[in-house]
Amino acid sequence: MERKFGRYAIPGLMKYICVLYIIGLFINIASPQIYYYYLSLNPYRILHGEVWRLVTFLIQSPNSNVIFFIFTLYLYYMLGQTLERVWGAFRFNLYYFAGVLFTIIGSFAAYFMTGQVYLMDTYYINMSLFLAFAFVFPDMEMLLMFLIPIKIKWLAYLDIALFVYEMVVGNIGTKISIAMALLNFVIFFFGFMRKRVSPAQMHRRAAYKKAVKKMPSRHRCAVCGRTEETNPELEFRFCSKCNGNYEYCQDHLFTHTHVQ
Repeated sequence: MERKFGRYAIPGLMKYICVLYIIGLFINIASPQIYYYYLSLNPYRILHGEVWRLVTFLIQSPNSNVIFFIFTLYLYYMLGQTLERVWGAFRFNLYYFAGVLFTIIGSFAAYFMTGQVYLMDTYYINMSLFLAFAFVFPDMEMLLMFLIPIKIKWLAYLDIALFVYEMVVGNIGTKISIAMALLNFVIFFFGFMRKRVSPAQMHRRAAYKKAVKKMPSRHRCAVCGRTEETNPELEFRFCSKCNGNYEYCQDHLFTHTHVQ
C-alpha cells in the first residue's frame, strides 16, 4: 500500500489537525451550539444531505478551557509528530484516518441499531493515538502534573482501565466509539505491523537512506549519463568489447561506439 499510495500521504498531518482544533476552539468560544447543530457527526443529518459533517466533526476542540487546551494541543502535536518520524507519513496517515473512518462507521452503526443519534468526536481517536505512542515508546517518561516522572506504559494501562470503565458504564454510543478506537489499534499493530521495529532501528534505517543518497550512483551510462537514480526503470550493463570499465544503459548498450 505504501509503495502504491505513499505519494498521497500528507506530511506533517498533525499540524493540520491542530489547526482544526484551534478553529474548533474559537467556534466553541463564539457559540458552542454551532458545532452541534451544523458540524457534528450526526448520521441522521448526513443521510439528509449534510455530508460535510463527515469532515467537519474533526474540528471539535479537545478542551474548552484555554489553558488545558494549549497543553492538550502540545501533547497531541508531540505524539503525532513523533509517530510520523518513526513510521513515516504514510503509516501515520493510515493510522489516523483509519481511526476517523472507524468512528464514522461506528456512528452510523449506533444510529441504525438504536434509531438514536450519538454524537461521536475525535476524543477516542486521540486516545488511541496515545496508546500507539505508548506501544512504540513504553519506557519514555513524562512528568505527571508537571512534577511526577512516570513511564508512558503506566499511563497507557490507566488509559486502558478508563476504556474498560467507560465501556461498562457508558451508553451504546460510548461503547461503540471505544470499540472502534481499539479495533483500529489492534488491526494496525497486530495486523499491519507484526514485525515490530524499534525507534532505534527506524533511526538507523533513516540515517542509512540519507547516507546512500549522498553516495555517487553505482550505475551510469557512458553515453547519456543517466543513472539508476534518475531512471530506475533502466537496466545497465558493462560492454566486454570496450577497453576499460564502461557501462551503458539498455538504450545504448548495442548502439554505442566501442572504446579501444
